[in-house]
Amino acid sequence: MRSHLLNGLTTEHYRSSVTEGVERVAAKLATTDRPFTGVTVDALAPRVDAIDLDRPLGDTAAVLDELEDVYLRDAVYFHHPRYLAHLNCPVVIPAVLGEAVLSAVNSSLDTWDQSAGGTLIERKLVDWTARRIGLGPAADGVFTSGGTQSNLQALLLAREEAKSEDPATLRVFASEASHFSVQKSARLLGLGQEAVVPVPVDHEKRLQTVALAHELERCRRDGLTPMAVVATAGTTDFGSIDPLPEIAGLCAQYGAWMHVDAAYGCGLLASLKYRHRIDGIERADSVTVDYHKSFFQPVSSSAVLVKDAATLRHATYHAEYLNPRRMVQERIPNQVDKSLQTTRRFDALKLWLTLRVMGADGIGQLFDEVCDLAAEGWRLLAADPRYHVVVEPSLSTLVFRYIPAAVTDPAEIDRANLHARKALFASGDAVVAGTKVGGRHYLKFTLLNPETTTADIAAVLDLIAGHAEQYLGESLDRAS
Repeated sequence: MRSHLLNGLTTEHYRSSVTEGVERVAAKLATTDRPFTGVTVDALAPRVDAIDLDRPLGDTAAVLDELEDVYLRDAVYFHHPRYLAHLNCPVVIPAVLGEAVLSAVNSSLDTWDQSAGGTLIERKLVDWTARRIGLGPAADGVFTSGGTQSNLQALLLAREEAKSEDPATLRVFASEASHFSVQKSARLLGLGQEAVVPVPVDHEKRLQTVALAHELERCRRDGLTPMAVVATAGTTDFGSIDPLPEIAGLCAQYGAWMHVDAAYGCGLLASLKYRHRIDGIERADSVTVDYHKSFFQPVSSSAVLVKDAATLRHATYHAEYLNPRRMVQERIPNQVDKSLQTTRRFDALKLWLTLRVMGADGIGQLFDEVCDLAAEGWRLLAADPRYHVVVEPSLSTLVFRYIPAAVTDPAEIDRANLHARKALFASGDAVVAGTKVGGRHYLKFTLLNPETTTADIAAVLDLIAGHAEQYLGESLDRAS
């Protein structure tokens, strides 16, 4: 069994095993002609259930054959140009190389004596991101597992900075289109269900600052504390960007922490064309970025940045066996001093290799391409009488609804859109997402693949219309 341990004696086994795995994946990527096979849970689950984990196969080739059957064949492939569903991006090759390196070396980024240079690389990337945001010389941050954790940590810092003796008086303000992790974080932080105040959005799905000002004033009038305002730079459903300068002004007026959830919109930090769309982000007290969304990185790769490094002390705990207080005086850099996690992967390496190979402009160009593609897609939808598109995109998301000319019942139109999405997924020809707008069912393209073309978008729109029309035809037949 020791022959399976990665060490100086097993390097050939390591090389051959990894090479064989890479060859399998490369062959799969080269031959995948659609984003999904359409396999159902009922068809796939028995194959997985039949595997006896207590009886190993003992051979890498046999294991990879088995993996082909239970995973690779039926995986959802984000690299395919007709995967248009969620905030999942195709990944760049330098980042995949980074993933291979960090997994093999297996550094843990909690303490210096477990990571050494990894600590310095992560800190360098945090500083680089903070400069791109414009947070100033006192800024700092730490890598996280994703936007949900980043938002949780930011609101933890905001809660502590509010210095309230009664958490029940604290209020967090976020738009109706903000990420669900805001509500989840408030609950985890013991703030109560009513702590998050939803703020209406305008016709572009951006937070209404007049409504925010009203809610902040009411909060003050009721003797409550405006703990934080969460501005979103790229909502999950619409890619909408809240008016950051105006929100920053209100936060300053009412003494509220300003957090910007830029998990999606952080790609604009590298944009060559659209960086101005997040002007005002530099005034934030904290910012969430998800490199694994719009920097084309493998999951996971995220960070939370803060304007004032001193606020990270609210996440600091010292343990004698890990990061005793004396290490601070000895200037030993332990990232666990800033993090909610202890053991933590060296995810920063993926972004490091990406920047060293492609440069920030290379990333920005890819993100600009998907933003341009969304604008072209919006024009297609706006000109197509079969569809209603909700808003012109600020990033790379399109929300729309199939509207048949001969059907007026909104509930029946809902069912047609739901059926079209499910039928398309079952066919495997494309994958799209869904959401609700005004209580009605809509479909969603999240465009994060620069290889997707307007021809792909047009073809998928035709497929959706075909499935919806088939459903409506069968519905009429059933009714008659």
